[in-house]
Amino acid sequence: MDGLPNARYRHIETHRIAGALGAEITGVDLSRDISDEVLGEIRSALHENLVIFFRRQTITPGQQLAFARRWGDIHLHPFVAGIPDYPEILEIKKAEADKRNFGGTWHTDQMFAPRPAMGTMLYALKVPEYGGDTMWTNQYLAYETLSDAMRRMIDPLKSVAKGEGTKKYGGKSRKEFYADRLTTVKVIDPGDLQTNSVHPLVRTHPGTGRKALYIGSHVNHFDGMTEDESQPLIDFLSRHSIRPEFTCRFRWSEGALAFWDNRCTQHFAINDYPAGTRLMHRITIRGDMPV
Repeated sequence: MDGLPNARYRHIETHRIAGALGAEITGVDLSRDISDEVLGEIRSALHENLVIFFRRQTITPGQQLAFARRWGDIHLHPFVAGIPDYPEILEIKKAEADKRNFGGTWHTDQMFAPRPAMGTMLYALKVPEYGGDTMWTNQYLAYETLSDAMRRMIDPLKSVAKGEGTKKYGGKSRKEFYADRLTTVKVIDPGDLQTNSVHPLVRTHPGTGRKALYIGSHVNHFDGMTEDESQPLIDFLSRHSIRPEFTCRFRWSEGALAFWDNRCTQHFAINDYPAGTRLMHRITIRGDMPV
C-alpha cells in the first residue's frame, strides 16, 4: 500500500495515495456499528484528504445506508430511481454492451440542486479486469493557485448550474436520457427535484473554513452574464481545476468503498473498459447551501 500511516489517529490508519488528495483508511469494518469516536476520526480524515477509501469491505445495502445516515440526510436523485427496497441507493452499472458510462465528465454531484450533495459513497460490487478507475481533483488547490488578480475577479461571481442540459446526453435532456429509470419516490426536501440553481463560484467549506473553486460540468453560465460572455472564463477555470498535480486516481477492487467531499472536489469516471462490467452502489448525502 502506498504512503505511510498517519500516527495522529488512535483507531484508524490513513495512507496517502497522492500528493494532492486521497487516502486509504484501514482499521475500519463498515459492516459493524461505528462508535462516535471512530466516526470523528473518519470525519477528520475526510477533511484532511478530501476523498477516502476503504478496501475489502463486505457490506449489505442496509449497512451502507446505515453508515451514510451517520453523516446526514440522504439526497435522492431527481432523475434516477434507486434499487428495489432501497430507493436511497443508485445502481451505477456499465455492461459490455454499454457505450456510455455514468459520471464520465468532471463534475461535483447534484450541483444543480439548491443544497447540493455534501458527500458521495460509492461501493464496488463488480469491477472490470482492467480500467474503470475514478479520478478526483482538489478544488482548494485549484482556487489557491490562481493569481491574486484572478481570485479578486471571481470571488463575487455566481454560477448558474443546470441539470437539464443536452451537451452531455447527445442532444437529449437528462430526463429523456434516463426515461426508463426516473424516480417516483417522495423526497424529503422538494429542493432535491430542482434542476437549476445559482451558487457562488468560490465557496467556503463549512468544516474547514477553506475556500474552494466550485465548478464542474453542470455550470452553464455566470449569473448576470450571457453564455457567450461566460464561456471563455468557464473554459479556463475548468482546465485549471483539473491540472494533473491537483488530482489522484483510484484503482477499484471489489469490496472497495470511496467516500468523497463534493464541496471541495470534482471527480471523473474513466470509460476505458469496453469488454468489462462495472457495478456500483451509490449514496449521496444532502449538503448545505453553498456560501
